[in-house]
Amino acid sequence: MWPDIPYQPWRETCTALHLYTQVVGKYRLACTPWINHSWHATLYVNARGLTTSLVPDGPGGIEVVFDLIDHAVIGVATDGRTACFPLGPMSVADFHARVLDLVRALGGTPELHGRPNEVPDPMLFKQDHTERPYDTQAVARFFQVLVSVDRVLKRFRTAFIGKASPVHLFWGSFDLAVTRFSGRRAPERPGADSITRESYSHEVISHGWWPGSGAIAEPAFYAYAAPEPGGFKNAPVEPAAAFYSPDFSEFVLPYEAVRTAAAPEAELYRFLRTTYDAAATLAEWDRGALERA
Repeated sequence: MWPDIPYQPWRETCTALHLYTQVVGKYRLACTPWINHSWHATLYVNARGLTTSLVPDGPGGIEVVFDLIDHAVIGVATDGRTACFPLGPMSVADFHARVLDLVRALGGTPELHGRPNEVPDPMLFKQDHTERPYDTQAVARFFQVLVSVDRVLKRFRTAFIGKASPVHLFWGSFDLAVTRFSGRRAPERPGADSITRESYSHEVISHGWWPGSGAIAEPAFYAYAAPEPGGFKNAPVEPAAAFYSPDFSEFVLPYEAVRTAAAPEAELYRFLRTTYDAAATLAEWDRGALERA
């Protein structure tokens, strides 16, 4: 349940899968009523991989699933129609075209924003003709990690009775995350775009996992508070492998430290609990009103 999944050997497949989730995520975004902090656009872990949940489109509703066991994209509509295509080596342009055809076959609206977000040098999906690899074994391991992390984050979420996000995958940053809110407004972020301003309009403490990219080219867990309270970066947190990254302004725990621990779930839970405890205490959250045993 906690497989070895070093980033570099499957980096190109991971990049491709990231872009594919953006295409499907943007379909959900285009058709789903807005929810605060962009929660209406995310994907969720299910028994086969990742799902949009029910998108209000077409004959009543459409669900699109990344089947990461049999490696296919499957679409189902509430009138009984189904459509699918296999996941394998292809270009982003090919994937984009196949998703539009799938939505069209289900009676939906094949229209979505055509450029990826939060990636370097973004190119329109339909113009990205570079052939991308697809490592089925790495994708299967990635799915197993999602299942394990999803379970622990959901357990962690239950102790909080204030406003909290679902456990969901943001296809922009390609991380599985859960966020807690104090209920208080946060200071305005000068110069931030409208999405960032709304996302951090209130005080948050967020936790998540990503498979690796950019400056941290390994799978890792993270924890941050926004705004960050004084003293957070020097707070004592567990386990010993966790460290504060000044580049990201967040605590980082390498996935490898969790995977190789005697009790991986307990190791991860220690990280979630101690980073939250430090941030909530330093920020003077009303913990008596927001938490339960």
